[in-house]
Amino acid sequence: MSVLAALRVPEELSARVPAEQRGSGRDDVRLLVSRGTEVTHHTFRELPGQVRAGDVLVVNTSMTLPAAVNGRLGGQRVVVHFSTRGEDGRWAVELRELSAASDAGAGTTVPRPGGPPGAVVRLPGGEHLVLEEPLDPEGVRLWWARVSYADVPGLLRRYGRPIRYGYTERDQPLSAYQTVFALPSPDGSGSAEMPSAGRPFTAALVAELVSRGVLFAPLTLHTGVASAEAHEPPYPERFEVPGTTARLVNSVRAARPAAGTGGARDGETGRAVSGAAGGRIIAVGTTAVRALESATGADGVVRAASGWTDLVITPRRGVRAVDGLLTGLHEPEASHLLMLEAIAGREALTRGYEEALERRYLWHEFGDVHLLLPPEIPQKRAHPSHC
Repeated sequence: MSVLAALRVPEELSARVPAEQRGSGRDDVRLLVSRGTEVTHHTFRELPGQVRAGDVLVVNTSMTLPAAVNGRLGGQRVVVHFSTRGEDGRWAVELRELSAASDAGAGTTVPRPGGPPGAVVRLPGGEHLVLEEPLDPEGVRLWWARVSYADVPGLLRRYGRPIRYGYTERDQPLSAYQTVFALPSPDGSGSAEMPSAGRPFTAALVAELVSRGVLFAPLTLHTGVASAEAHEPPYPERFEVPGTTARLVNSVRAARPAAGTGGARDGETGRAVSGAAGGRIIAVGTTAVRALESATGADGVVRAASGWTDLVITPRRGVRAVDGLLTGLHEPEASHLLMLEAIAGREALTRGYEEALERRYLWHEFGDVHLLLPPEIPQKRAHPSHC
């Protein structure tokens, strides 16, 4: 269970519309910066001043799919959330009911029991899917299903819309759910839900960061459907860490004074600390952490990798390649907070979230963001020469 489970986020702190509909642009969100337990407050446009030349921002290039499609199960209206395509051609799906306030073509959804096996869900265009078995034998939320139409990404493009939940105000176009880093996959794969930590970046901000010597390392992790109500740990997801990213991360880490050990470390906690030469590896989003750590061996070396990852990062497991994280604000019950604790430590995480609540930061995918960095090392002053 998360260390923040006792905290409560007021409903009014949910970001209901994208930042550009509340202010002047995507980057018009607030940026909470935690350097250990030291917390400062900024706008996202000030990010270039919070990182430094030689730092590596690891970004997820997965595109967001319009993964919500209306359907009918018998006489009941349902919404199908397409989560993940399996190796055997089946899709992991979640069936949900339209909320009472939703209209016939859009709106938010509420959970419903999964199954039953053999149930046929009619889809638009005369297509259908058949539920076969739960993805997790102990769970009922996600089910493997056979879809009559082989080109599911094409079906989603024609009839789908982005997944959204009740804390948002209205449906948004798919473009609102794409990050500046998103690239199309050759097979049409993508994320069921937006890798939202990258959302506040704009092309102009990326250009400014590059001009200041900040490096970018791309990878891909296609996110599945979140457990928005139950906060289950993530299911296996498809990922790819290219060789170029592995080599960049390894070379930056090797340039540190304590090569092969992750650089300078805090004597008490053992966590990385800032202030030493060499760049830091800062993941943009929990998806980037999961992918990069899945490609990192026990020796701390990142290797090109692809396939499926079932890695769940906890404080006990720790991280091997990542020094910092840029992420959204998560619900206090969210399983992702265990990852944040593994990166920043319990005290830093608690302090940051207390500040976020006190300063009324906004939560969820259209909300504000949190940059978790190692604590700074005070620089030693050189003694004057008496020559």
